[in-house]
Amino acid sequence: MKDSGKVVAALFAGLAAGAVLGVLFAPEKGTETREKINESLADLGDALKERAEEQLDQLNDFKEKVLAMVKSKVSKAEDFMDEEIEEHA
Repeated sequence: MKDSGKVVAALFAGLAAGAVLGVLFAPEKGTETREKINESLADLGDALKERAEEQLDQLNDFKEKVLAMVKSKVSKAEDFMDEEIEEHA
């Protein structure tokens, strides 16, 4: 999971760099160039936010699974302890 995050980050960095370089070397007015750079950065920000939300959702799902597993183990341990107490009482 760490490797895929690095790949995605590198991909976004490459896309941003390519977009900025492409816009800078395009034969347009400065105002149009700045506008395109702003749009590219806004798109990059949106993509990063979306990716962060996806990662957060996955983390929340993982947390829920772990909590359910822990609760199940605790319940089984409580049942076992209750049985042992009843046997030895």
